[in-house]
Amino acid sequence: MTHTKLDVRGEICPYPMMRTVSALKKLPGDETTLEVITDHPPALETIPTQAARLGFRTDIEETATSEWRLTITRNEAEAEG
Repeated sequence: MTHTKLDVRGEICPYPMMRTVSALKKLPGDETTLEVITDHPPALETIPTQAARLGFRTDIEETATSEWRLTITRNEAEAEG
């Protein structure tokens, strides 16, 4: 299982969400995970919402004070199709 990383620290809405959606749409079929690093709290709501619309689930982990890792994984049904 491979994954791509995207660092959007220092960017504010709507850019973290827009860059994440763009990266998800370009994610090769053999890659199942996109890891996004952000320090913009609103992205914790906008990114998972948009990822779900594209068939991905999001796990959020706080990695430092006001910094988070969003692990966005392709849903099983999407990966098989």
